[in-house]
Amino acid sequence: SDGSIRLHQMTSEYPLMQWNDSTNGQPIIALQWALTRPAVFFVLDASSNIYIWDLLENDLLPVAKQTIPSENVVTMALLGEPEKPNGLLGIVLAKESGQIDIQYVKEKWALP
Repeated sequence: SDGSIRLHQMTSEYPLMQWNDSTNGQPIIALQWALTRPAVFFVLDASSNIYIWDLLENDLLPVAKQTIPSENVVTMALLGEPEKPNGLLGIVLAKESGQIDIQYVKEKWALP
């Protein structure tokens, strides 16, 4: 609820990494790992901002932030085929009105 993210290992109750206030205090609505690139994850906050984290590029801050204008995004899901090295990775955004948007991610965050 405060925008903090914690990365845990299954064998420990203590986080390996913790990022406080990663969304400027906005609650996190959804967080998902990329299906095609293990070091990348996506975060959706309550202000309809999507943050892209690539832990191989920067483990302190997100590498990109995209604001979705016009309408509140209520959830997100990722599309991709991990068994295919084609680098296609999409984000499905569900908006408050019921509209669904699909956006494709740049190859640099999608390629294995």
